[in-house]
Amino acid sequence: MRAADMDAYLAPLDGEKRAALERLRRIVGEEAPGAVECIDYGVPTFRLDGKALVAFGAGKGHCSFYPMSPDLQAAFAAELAEFRTGRGTIRFQPEHPIPEDLVRRMVRGRIAETRGLADSGRPGCGTGQRRDTG
Repeated sequence: MRAADMDAYLAPLDGEKRAALERLRRIVGEEAPGAVECIDYGVPTFRLDGKALVAFGAGKGHCSFYPMSPDLQAAFAAELAEFRTGRGTIRFQPEHPIPEDLVRRMVRGRIAETRGLADSGRPGCGTGQRRDTG
């Protein structure tokens, strides 16, 4: 069964994975306070101005951060060298998270990118709850 929202997605995770993903949630919420939280493609996703911004998820043996931009991921390749990366995915262990400053810079980069892109028109994700961080 798919989660209806981020809280439902995070609730069944073990403590370490949940804490690591809640940390990402907090960081993204601080960098993109107007972003809408939703579940898209089965994972927690943030949308800003109607466009997919970033997402995260939990796998069997890792957590993932999805910057949704090959160009952005390539720009930070040197700083991501210690993590397993794939097309659009950065995998990390909950006890060895992506550095906060790096996540913040990537989110800011994605905000800049998405403000130059057209809306994908994907339905369903624009009705999520706004994340209040203040």
